[in-house]
Amino acid sequence: MRRRTRSFVGTIVMIAFVLIYAPLAMALADSRIAQTPPVVQSVLYALLGLAWIIPLMPLIRWMERPDRDPA
Repeated sequence: MRRRTRSFVGTIVMIAFVLIYAPLAMALADSRIAQTPPVVQSVLYALLGLAWIIPLMPLIRWMERPDRDPA
Protein backbone atom coordinates (compact mmCIF):
# COMPACT_ATOMS: atom_id res chain seq x y z
CA MET A 1 0.00 0.00 0.00
CA ARG A 2 1.36 3.41 -0.90
CA ARG A 3 2.08 5.98 1.77
CA ARG A 4 -0.63 8.27 0.47
CA THR A 5 -3.23 5.51 0.81
CA ARG A 6 -1.96 4.58 4.29
CA SER A 7 -2.24 8.22 5.33
CA PHE A 8 -5.83 8.39 4.10
CA VAL A 9 -6.85 5.15 5.83
CA GLY A 10 -5.00 6.15 9.01
CA THR A 11 -6.70 9.53 9.08
CA ILE A 12 -10.13 7.91 8.82
CA VAL A 13 -9.26 5.46 11.62
CA MET A 14 -7.93 8.29 13.82
CA ILE A 15 -11.08 10.34 13.33
CA ALA A 16 -13.25 7.32 14.20
CA PHE A 17 -11.13 6.59 17.29
CA VAL A 18 -11.36 10.18 18.54
CA LEU A 19 -15.12 10.24 17.91
CA ILE A 20 -15.40 7.23 20.22
CA TYR A 21 -12.71 8.21 22.75
CA ALA A 22 -13.83 11.81 23.32
CA PRO A 23 -17.35 11.02 24.62
CA LEU A 24 -15.97 8.22 26.79
CA ALA A 25 -13.34 10.53 28.29
CA MET A 26 -15.95 13.24 28.86
CA ALA A 27 -18.30 10.78 30.55
CA LEU A 28 -15.49 9.56 32.80
CA ALA A 29 -14.50 13.11 33.63
CA ASP A 30 -18.08 14.10 34.38
CA SER A 31 -18.89 11.11 36.55
CA ARG A 32 -15.69 10.47 38.53
CA ILE A 33 -13.19 13.28 38.18
CA ALA A 34 -15.59 16.09 39.12
CA GLN A 35 -15.68 14.79 42.69
CA THR A 36 -11.90 14.91 43.24
CA PRO A 37 -9.81 17.83 44.56
CA PRO A 38 -8.83 20.49 41.98
CA VAL A 39 -5.15 19.45 41.86
CA VAL A 40 -6.09 15.84 41.13
CA GLN A 41 -8.60 17.05 38.52
CA SER A 42 -5.87 18.96 36.71
CA VAL A 43 -3.61 15.92 36.55
CA LEU A 44 -6.41 13.60 35.45
CA TYR A 45 -7.64 16.01 32.77
CA ALA A 46 -4.10 16.26 31.41
CA LEU A 47 -3.79 12.46 31.36
CA LEU A 48 -7.14 12.05 29.61
CA GLY A 49 -6.15 14.71 27.12
CA LEU A 50 -2.95 12.85 26.22
CA ALA A 51 -4.15 9.24 26.60
CA TRP A 52 -5.48 8.99 23.05
CA ILE A 53 -1.93 9.26 21.70
CA ILE A 54 -0.76 5.93 23.18
CA PRO A 55 -3.13 3.62 21.25
CA LEU A 56 -2.68 5.62 18.04
CA MET A 57 1.14 5.60 17.98
CA PRO A 58 1.39 2.26 16.10
CA LEU A 59 -1.09 3.59 13.54
CA ILE A 60 0.92 6.79 13.10
CA ARG A 61 4.15 4.79 12.67
CA TRP A 62 2.42 2.60 10.07
CA MET A 63 1.16 5.66 8.20
CA GLU A 64 4.63 7.22 8.08
CA ARG A 65 6.49 4.16 6.79
CA PRO A 66 8.26 4.82 3.51
CA ASP A 67 6.97 3.17 0.35
CA ARG A 68 8.68 -0.04 -0.67
CA ASP A 69 10.54 -0.12 -3.94
CA PRO A 70 8.58 -2.10 -6.56
CA ALA A 71 11.77 -3.82 -7.72
